[in-house]
Amino acid sequence: MDRELLLQCQRNERNAQRKVYEKMAGKLYSVCRRYLKNDEDIEEALADTFYKIFTKIDQLHNPDIFEAWARKITVNECLQKLRATKNLHISLDENHVISSDAGEHVSFEKDILHLLNFLPEGCRAIFNLFAIEGYPHKEIAVMLSISEGTSKSQLNFARKKLQELLVNQNV
Repeated sequence: MDRELLLQCQRNERNAQRKVYEKMAGKLYSVCRRYLKNDEDIEEALADTFYKIFTKIDQLHNPDIFEAWARKITVNECLQKLRATKNLHISLDENHVISSDAGEHVSFEKDILHLLNFLPEGCRAIFNLFAIEGYPHKEIAVMLSISEGTSKSQLNFARKKLQELLVNQNV
């Protein structure tokens, strides 16, 4: 991200904020989509993310890490949204109902992201945090107020379930 653009954002220049929004909205929307199913929740989390970005941008001392910083804010907003709606339950329900549009032909990555929607909320959050965002189990445990062992077992469950879904969907 352009240093001058971020400095303008720190000065609350609306034009600069709009440019940052336009550059980052798509990426951060994709992050929200991995954690949240409901479009209204995604839009709310994204709006809260940008509010926090623009009100806390003066705390960013290294513009080179802006995207990672913005992504972390997004993940935290999504987790907060999940906690607020009490959907972040950890489930080992092997009989989770799966219904998918078999005629859908998209890239492998999109298929994986689509299949994440069929995981229970807690498993999906842990899979996203570990496999996609790169957080270690220790940090995930702290973020979600669970044990490290629970994080590991839920990741293992998510992986097995995704493998099963991939085989069943012939992706």
